[in-house]
Amino acid sequence: MLAVTGEEADVAAGLAASGDVVVRFVGPGEWLVLSQSETPEGLHRALSLLLAETAYIVDQSDGRVVFRLSGPNVRRILAKGIATDLHPAAFETGTSSNVLCGHISVNLARTGENEFELIVMRSFAVALFDDLRVMGREFDLSADFSTQG
Repeated sequence: MLAVTGEEADVAAGLAASGDVVVRFVGPGEWLVLSQSETPEGLHRALSLLLAETAYIVDQSDGRVVFRLSGPNVRRILAKGIATDLHPAAFETGTSSNVLCGHISVNLARTGENEFELIVMRSFAVALFDDLRVMGREFDLSADFSTQG
């Protein structure tokens, strides 16, 4: 989602009131919007109705993959590839940022005390998965697959 120039505050307010969605900051006036309950088509339609002429809405669900990492060592694992301070005081729950994980651009979000999500372009998903496995080897990182949202 990209706000029309000058409409950033209205779009941010609309997103905050949009209900069952998760909003991830990408850059000034730009967000990723995720939903666990709505189909991509339904989400696009709802956001189009809500934000009408104030934002450009593009469905990227087929082009992105979400990785969810959790556990007591998740910050230590991510620290091996991400040059961002992930301490809870510096990167609070609900915070998101575009970062590099190794050489791969991801949108990183803290979703809980020991939980993070990484959103990556689909073409880099296998490489990121392999990198995360190597980063987590020391901590016996295991993979579990889901077809959720």
